[in-house]
Parts: sequence; structure tokens; C-alpha cells
Amino acid sequence: MKLKKIISFGSALAGYLILTNPVLAAFDDISVGKPDEVKVTEFSPLIQGIIRIIFIVAVVLTFVFLLWGGIQWILSGGDKAKYEEARNRITAALIGLAIVALAWLIIKLVTHFFGLPDIFGSNEPFTLPIGY
Repeated sequence: MKLKKIISFGSALAGYLILTNPVLAAFDDISVGKPDEVKVTEFSPLIQGIIRIIFIVAVVLTFVFLLWGGIQWILSGGDKAKYEEARNRITAALIGLAIVALAWLIIKLVTHFFGLPDIFGSNEPFTLPIGY
């Protein structure tokens, strides 16, 4: 039984080596052209656009949640449970805004230190604060 497996493996390996080497050696330069349907040739502007859209959506959602929490707070009418729910919503919105601001700062610092182009498209250079 073991001899049968060794023979079948050896014949498969020999067939692979005999049949594939001439085919692979026949091509010196293999190049693939760009299909005509492909419109995106650089991924950098695509990634920049996606990051910008994510930040815009995050800021708009933060504003909506702050507005929603404020309206809930006004309409709570002294009800302790509604007041707590409104306060928690406003707190969550402010924490979300802080996370978005920190993400923006981290992206700005990384692009500044590594010399990458500015993702947010501002032409003014990013300067670090200097303490005196």
C-alpha cells in the first residue's frame, strides 16, 4: 500500500516537472495590460475621498445626536429616566466628537512625520505647537 502511494506521488511529480517547465520557459516577459473598463488607476485619491466622507458623516451624526439629546432634555419634563437618557445621548455624542477629533489629529501627525501628502487637502503646512 505504501509503495503504491510513493509510485503515484512520484509519477504525479514527474508529470508536473515534465509538462510545466517547457511551458513556463517559453515566456520571457509576461505583461498584463490595463483593461479599458478600469477607470481608477491610483488608489490614493480614492482612499482620501473615503476618509473625507467618513469624517463628514461622523461630524454630521455627532451634530444630529447632540440635537436629538438636547430635544430629549427639553422634552423630559422632569422625568428622571428621560433626563438620564438625554444626558447619556449628549455624553455619547461628545465622546464620539472627541474620538473623531483625535483620529483627525493622529492622521495629521502621521502624515506630517512621514512626509505624506495631506489627506484633507489643506494647502497650509501643519505646524506642531511649541512650548516656551
